[in-house]
Amino acid sequence: MRIWGIFGVEQHLKKHKRIYAMQLATIFLGFIIFGISENIKGPAIPRIQFDFMLNEAQLGTLLSLNALGYLLACSFTAFLTRIWGIKIVSITAFGAMLLSGVCIYFSHSYPLFASSYFLMYIGNGMLEIALAILGARIFVKNTGMMMNLSHGFYGLSSTVAPLMATGLMSVTVFGHTLDWRGMYLIMLSLSILPIILAWRSSFPGDDLSQEERVPFKQLMRDPVLWFMVLILSFGVVSELAVGGWLVNFLEKAYQWDTVAASGLLSAFFLCFALARIVLGPVTDKIGFNLSLIIFSAFSAICTFLAIWGGEKFAFLFAAAGIGIAMIYPTVMAFIAKRYPNESDTAITFTVTLMGIGCVIGNYMIGGIIELVKQLYGADTQIGLIRGLQAGYGFIGLCAAICAVFSFILYVRLKQRKELI
Repeated sequence: MRIWGIFGVEQHLKKHKRIYAMQLATIFLGFIIFGISENIKGPAIPRIQFDFMLNEAQLGTLLSLNALGYLLACSFTAFLTRIWGIKIVSITAFGAMLLSGVCIYFSHSYPLFASSYFLMYIGNGMLEIALAILGARIFVKNTGMMMNLSHGFYGLSSTVAPLMATGLMSVTVFGHTLDWRGMYLIMLSLSILPIILAWRSSFPGDDLSQEERVPFKQLMRDPVLWFMVLILSFGVVSELAVGGWLVNFLEKAYQWDTVAASGLLSAFFLCFALARIVLGPVTDKIGFNLSLIIFSAFSAICTFLAIWGGEKFAFLFAAAGIGIAMIYPTVMAFIAKRYPNESDTAITFTVTLMGIGCVIGNYMIGGIIELVKQLYGADTQIGLIRGLQAGYGFIGLCAAICAVFSFILYVRLKQRKELI
């Protein structure tokens, strides 16, 4: 009987390890696809802008509307998770991105393209919430390190995504150049891989009873959660804006070619990915609150110096990725630790309001560029350069504001001995 008992324990452990491995594979591959879908737009945007004859303000509006789709998805994903479970929600998110790739390929009118792009961001929003909830449920030990490691896969795919996108857009298949439409189709079709993994996986936490949760209204009265909203909003605006505006900035302000500009964007994401992989344990060691101050301030300083120093300091745009990379996963780790039974609600609330910030942020960048261009001369090179510098300066300002709110929260929690 004892032998059979030991055998049963071993089988149980093997099964548990296999399930955990599938969960990790789903999270890691999910972030890879997420990074690809988010960051192939850098090299594609100038061509999309040319094909549909959009100015910078219209481009900013397009990105803001897509962020609105992301926001919409964030607002209902936690509700769907409680009804369907993480598994079905994850598969649905990947399916939406796969479908959007097909629609983008056939979008030869601006309304169809805008709708297809909007659908992709719906999938992205659903996926981000699903992966964050799953990470909060699984990573109960070394939370900061594991959150940063999993998000590091986002950074790794983001590193190669612009270069892959640039290469694919020039590929000819059966005498037809893929261009940006074919590139989106191929890259988003990779979503089929995590769909298969998610289908074969099982996920924890869906059976948590309502009695074990803190009521939503009570959770909203916690001022710390609102600080997380502010920190995450400004941090993510600064992070995501790089993918949408850096290539555009380098090509138009410094006359870099697409390959060189995409290369620097890839360097940004390489710094971004390595920071999350290497510096994750640092957040556990020095604490999540102090980490937010240090890393967001570092990103702001690098961005401002890059703009001030001109083309010869352009490498600092890439170095800024080291700091801004740590904000999102560190906030998720903080939420997982502070709200262990309400992580899905807290994450949804925080990320949804963050989405509002992204909508406003993208719109403001485009608007600032156009406003400053008008002040210096809309049709002059100096007007274009000053406009782009002002718009990118706003990206650095967001990182600086993130550092300020992180410091205020640090002081508040230290006084109450609630630092994490």
